[in-house]
Amino acid sequence: MGSTADSPAALAMRIGVVAAETALSTLLHNVDFEAAAEEDYDLRGFIAPADWPVFSLVLDTLAAPRPGDERPLAERRSQALLDLARLCRAARDSSLDAVA
Repeated sequence: MGSTADSPAALAMRIGVVAAETALSTLLHNVDFEAAAEEDYDLRGFIAPADWPVFSLVLDTLAAPRPGDERPLAERRSQALLDLARLCRAARDSSLDAVA
């Protein structure tokens, strides 16, 4: 029998972290944040078509409204970008802790 590191839940978590890191990397490499801060912009215009599916999936998952959440989509997406950065940082920090 395999270890818990090979369990379906562990594998799904690793896939999720990789997708989140890919989405954040895509954002950081493609968005001109000065222009984005000054304009009402569509992220799709900044993300390459090949990178959009994973980026969109991660962002939409993080921006999904919770029961009773009446914030507009733009506000939820803005928070999702912050959540994405925190998620990637936490994943990186926990993997560094596991190595030490």
